[in-house]
Amino acid sequence: MGNPDKIRRPVAAGQFYPSSAQGLKNQIEAFIDKQAARADVIACILPHAGYVYSGSVAGQTLSRINIKDKIILLGPNHTGYGVKYSIMPQGTWQTPLGEIKVDSHLAGKILKRSKYLQADIQAHAYEHSLEVELPLLQYFKSDFEIVPITLLSDDCKILKELGKDIADTVKDENINNSTMIIASSDMTHYEPQAEAEKKDKAAIEAILELNADNLMQRVRQLSISMCGYAPVITMISAAKILGAKTAKLIKYQTSGDVTGDKSSVVGYAGIIIY
Repeated sequence: MGNPDKIRRPVAAGQFYPSSAQGLKNQIEAFIDKQAARADVIACILPHAGYVYSGSVAGQTLSRINIKDKIILLGPNHTGYGVKYSIMPQGTWQTPLGEIKVDSHLAGKILKRSKYLQADIQAHAYEHSLEVELPLLQYFKSDFEIVPITLLSDDCKILKELGKDIADTVKDENINNSTMIIASSDMTHYEPQAEAEKKDKAAIEAILELNADNLMQRVRQLSISMCGYAPVITMISAAKILGAKTAKLIKYQTSGDVTGDKSSVVGYAGIIIY
């Protein structure tokens, strides 16, 4: 692993979101719903595009959640660096809003239980899918720890098993009430608005049914270019073991709804699971 005090510096600041703390707070402020009632959730899905495009979906979703002390962050590996099933078991992540520690105890326990996860920093070094969620979380809560996991796999059986390993660890540690899981994913990429909405509706239906197999099937059958279906499958599997009964779509929109150009859009969904 190298240095146990490994600092993961931001790679998306100034690109996906503002690099100054004040600019960042101001932008997030515009996305949130101050009137929303907050609930305890087991898990949620958040998008990870530039805040201009997907920030309001993420902000509206997080406005309805009591952020917990421990967050297991599951994201896709866009870069191809590192291992297929990568967990960063220790260290600190920096954002313009401050530092976030990796929960090395929980990460270590999950790593020990799973026969697929490997301790790895490489997969996290340049990956934006987890980083982009952090300032949004920090806006709502200043002190929490994370377990960062990235996935580069379409093996539904392994992804579900990984979800079981995560849930079993949380139960064994007796931290259900202080832990939540976030799956980071955008939906359909670069298709006309009507087509993207149709495909995303099919994927979202499977997620709302908490049906990981259905989601995988629809992604394959309809060629849905949802980048984070692997983390979502793992999250659904874990959430059900942790007692999830209901999923609710908080907001769906596309980049076309923001830019007005509907010829080639990316879809974004915010979903809570409780």
